[in-house]
Amino acid sequence: MLIESLRKRGIDPTLAEKAVQLDRKWRSVLQEAEKLRHEHNVVSSQIPKLSAEERKKRIEEARALLAVLDSKEKELKEIEEERDNLLRALPNLVHESVPVGPDDSYNVPIKVWGKFRVYEKDLDGFLSQVNGLNAQYELIKFKPTPHADELENVLKLGNTVKASEVAGSRFYYLFDDIVWIEQALIMYAIDTITSKGFSLVVPPYMLRGEVIQSVIDLDTFKDAIYKIEGEDLYLIATAEHPIASLFFKEEIEAERLPLKFVGISPAFRKEAGAANKDLKGIFRVHQFNKVEQFIFSLPEDSWKFHDELLYNAEQIFQGLELPYRVVNIASGDLGACAAKKYDLEVWMPAQAKFREMVSCSNCTDWQAFRMKIRFVDRKKNRKGYVHTLNSTAVATTRAITAILENNQLEDGSVVIPRVLRSYLERFKNAPKDVILPKKKG
Repeated sequence: MLIESLRKRGIDPTLAEKAVQLDRKWRSVLQEAEKLRHEHNVVSSQIPKLSAEERKKRIEEARALLAVLDSKEKELKEIEEERDNLLRALPNLVHESVPVGPDDSYNVPIKVWGKFRVYEKDLDGFLSQVNGLNAQYELIKFKPTPHADELENVLKLGNTVKASEVAGSRFYYLFDDIVWIEQALIMYAIDTITSKGFSLVVPPYMLRGEVIQSVIDLDTFKDAIYKIEGEDLYLIATAEHPIASLFFKEEIEAERLPLKFVGISPAFRKEAGAANKDLKGIFRVHQFNKVEQFIFSLPEDSWKFHDELLYNAEQIFQGLELPYRVVNIASGDLGACAAKKYDLEVWMPAQAKFREMVSCSNCTDWQAFRMKIRFVDRKKNRKGYVHTLNSTAVATTRAITAILENNQLEDGSVVIPRVLRSYLERFKNAPKDVILPKKKG
């Protein structure tokens, strides 16, 4: 199963084969150690009943057995450590329902929602991207302004030029109405998710090296994670990581599961591997605010909760009235942590393509094994590793880009989503108008 899973990901299965060999060796040595332990216990139990001469002989025999046992236990520990280090380097097992393919071109759209605004010259491209799904759309005669130009030149509510000058590329300033809209997005997302029984949490924004290497595949994330120079600390790329670490090296009573959290945090990402993708605007940036869903569950329940997380994310974007498709991510495009992942991608009419807004993953026991997070079920007399699941609720800058392109009028003004207006009314100085007007001059 492990070797086949690696093949699906396009990874050489040699490491897995070595891990399997080490596991077999570990089991063999374990049997030898248990046999020696039993023999030692038998001999030790006989000693008090023997004569002085026989007792001396048996004590020497017990010591000899103990020395061999100690040697076997040391060997067992070494094999176990080598095996577990190999296992930690391996990605999660790919779920049977994941489409097999080497890259994102093999991702499979499985559903669409909403009415898509499509510039008339982009219709053929749009239809090819919905993959035959029954998508409702309306043709528009004007090409919306891309979000970067809309934000900075039309609405004049952002500035990436000055941010680039003082901080570097992929940074930004946001001003006034857009900042209020960002706060409304956060409030809307946490209202939606906490109403479903999720506990609200602000996690640490940094994690120690031992922890971050347990919760992610650091080799995969090396182009994403910022390390604090001179300290054993890393800035988080998502609230998923510190929430996953909440029970680091702990046991959870089975009756407490599931444990559901919704975290608010900034996310810091190098985006070093992103090359020249999205250099303009605020879609792919080094820092952004994010609301994240997270669940610890029993193994038998995790697929049910995977669907629940996706449903929650869909509810948020349906409330925003942003049309989207849901994609089943192909095996070669999965991160190491995930056994299966859905992406929710909103249609961006100015770009004439779908862009990722939500990533929703079932990591099964991959993270828990590395972080040593177990459940204890005393009623059924069993132990095991919990399953962990995560999903974006909303990443604010990405959601803003989707609003700017989908809600744009021909004159450059932007309609504020209805669901956000009630939140804006709570803020004394937030915009109360339905439309963000094009700025003059």
